[in-house]
Amino acid sequence: MNRVIRILTGLGCLLLIAQPMQALERFDYRVLERMPQTRANFVQGLQIVDGDLFVSTGGYGKSQLLRYSMEGGALEAGQRLHPRLFGEGLAVVGERIFQLTWRARMVLVYDRDSLALKRWFRIPGQGWGLTWTGSELLYSDGSDRLHFMNPDSGVISRSVRVTREGRPLPQLNELEWIDGQIWANVWQTDTIVIIDPVSGRVTAELDLTGLLPESDRRPDTDVLNGIAHNPDDDGLWVTGKRWPWLYRIELVPRKTAATETP
Repeated sequence: MNRVIRILTGLGCLLLIAQPMQALERFDYRVLERMPQTRANFVQGLQIVDGDLFVSTGGYGKSQLLRYSMEGGALEAGQRLHPRLFGEGLAVVGERIFQLTWRARMVLVYDRDSLALKRWFRIPGQGWGLTWTGSELLYSDGSDRLHFMNPDSGVISRSVRVTREGRPLPQLNELEWIDGQIWANVWQTDTIVIIDPVSGRVTAELDLTGLLPESDRRPDTDVLNGIAHNPDDDGLWVTGKRWPWLYRIELVPRKTAATETP
């Protein structure tokens, strides 16, 4: 597919100068280790900070904000949401935790140590995934848009449309900011995409098909959802809704006919 990058007009003629669209990198995975987690967690948000694993779970009457120790997996603290709120993505920012809600259009703000709710503010639409860029909150709303937001005022500074190979990509769910790029689960798929935060273009995708074996699936086991980068050791952890495991994985470049040697 070619993308038109310049249009020149003159003497009544239209000249199109085209350039090939940059190829999408594709990755498979290798499991390095796994850590047990309770199947009760309908995982909506995941983040690792200072040796702690923060988890946001969903479900009306079941949504929680949880903090676990990465060493041993013990539950350290938890906070239940109001039964009318459905928890979604989370982001730890200094001594605060921000947690999205799905349809209530609310962002909840907690004290990181006590998990006590301190305040809340509104967002324009639904809340899906949430992450911290180092200077702004970044959230998804189920569409092909990602929104950059001030954590103090809740004001959206800009939005970017996400495209994969030139086509809009909606249903971006749990988010993680890794090395200046946006990682996102694509809801109801086994795919994680890596997104350029300036252009919104998907630069790479990771296929996690088969990560949770059929033998570990139950009738209530749901989709892949949850990405957490551990800054202490550069580990990449992924999981799903009501999955019994968190997996630490590494990316493996997918072999193509062009890369294989005879």
